[in-house]
Amino acid sequence: MTTTTLTLNDSWLARRNAFDWVFAAIVFAGGLFAFSRYAGSMDIYEKAILLGTMPAMVWLGWFWRPLQLLAVVVAAAAVLAITSYQGDLGRADTVFWLKYFLSSQSAILWMSVLFFMSTLFYWLGLFGGKQGDAMELIGSRIAWAAVTMALIGTMVRWYESHQLGPDIGHIPVSNLYEVFVLFSWLTAAFYLYFESVYRTRAMGAFVMLVVSAAVGFLLWYTLVREAHEIQPLVPALQSWWMKLHVPANFIGYGTFALAAMVAFAYLIKEQANETRWYKLTPIWLLGVALCFVPVAFRQRVQEAGGSYWVVYAGISALIAAGILWGRKRIAARLPANDVLDDVMYKSITVGFAFFTIATVLGALWAADAWGGYWSWDPKETWALIVWLNYAAWLHMRLVKGLRGTVAAWWALGGLAVTTFAFLGVNMFLSGLHSYGTL
Repeated sequence: MTTTTLTLNDSWLARRNAFDWVFAAIVFAGGLFAFSRYAGSMDIYEKAILLGTMPAMVWLGWFWRPLQLLAVVVAAAAVLAITSYQGDLGRADTVFWLKYFLSSQSAILWMSVLFFMSTLFYWLGLFGGKQGDAMELIGSRIAWAAVTMALIGTMVRWYESHQLGPDIGHIPVSNLYEVFVLFSWLTAAFYLYFESVYRTRAMGAFVMLVVSAAVGFLLWYTLVREAHEIQPLVPALQSWWMKLHVPANFIGYGTFALAAMVAFAYLIKEQANETRWYKLTPIWLLGVALCFVPVAFRQRVQEAGGSYWVVYAGISALIAAGILWGRKRIAARLPANDVLDDVMYKSITVGFAFFTIATVLGALWAADAWGGYWSWDPKETWALIVWLNYAAWLHMRLVKGLRGTVAAWWALGGLAVTTFAFLGVNMFLSGLHSYGTL
């Protein structure tokens, strides 16, 4: 009879390397410095959030090591930008790296270009034959660069808002412009994690479509609304609750969108050999959905010069046609159905957990701001519909073994529900949450 002895070498802590501990030291040093310098400007809840963020950041970096380098690069670039400002936002037009790279608007514009480039290279990878792997690798690296620039822009915008006035400074998640940036990098970051875990980059072509669509809306919204201008918070948003509720909410939105695009890839793979054009439902739905956007925004077309959404519709039609034409080649590049199904399931699981947390936090915030936990505001109602949709999906998965085509169609349909809760409510309805009107 033999016995197994667990030693320190088997422990999770023993698997930490030198950079893990250096990273932890950097995070705690930076967090404690911020606490010592700015604690006087924080309430007790904000102090708790800052102190809780430090071990959470260390754990994330230890859980997935690429986040360590990302955090260090973002912190270094943000500190360079902040010190370059020297308290004067006018220097954004005179300091080279602020003007072209590190001011919030410059960084977010770089993010936009890089996400478009990443999407292009991922799609070139699907059709690239022997060079496909190299193209997808370039797409992945560019996606990392885009996430980096998005986070730099977010950190610097946070600083810029405080320089405008003591009552203006806030975490940049308060309006449609800011949350579209949040949605874009969160969705891409979660995809990059799944890409590394499953060792396949072919899904990126589909996931980056929804990221690029978000970036396209962001650029249009900036054009017609000058949304990049930092505005003071409305009274209801002047709360520490926003620092928790909004990011948790958008982890849900981002992972739900990711699951939907992976589901779309699954359906394309399933129907790759279908020859009857009217049976290729997913592709036609994509074309209709993408081309519907100019119709939905028809009242704003003249404000944008008319050409923006015409170009968008043309690109959308080309994407749908390209998928229709190359569906067999795309299916051959995609990972096995089991992998796609598993990514879809895990994305929805993560999204549902965070969306549940966000909904509870939102109810507590509503009680604090408006005196009631629930008021059947349109945003609240549609948030409940989203929650029930994915609760039912997970229930059918865990209890009834929901898999395959039905699960994929359901996840894809969930994107329509989520999109209306996220954006449609702001477009067509009004209520207590109408902070990001179009």
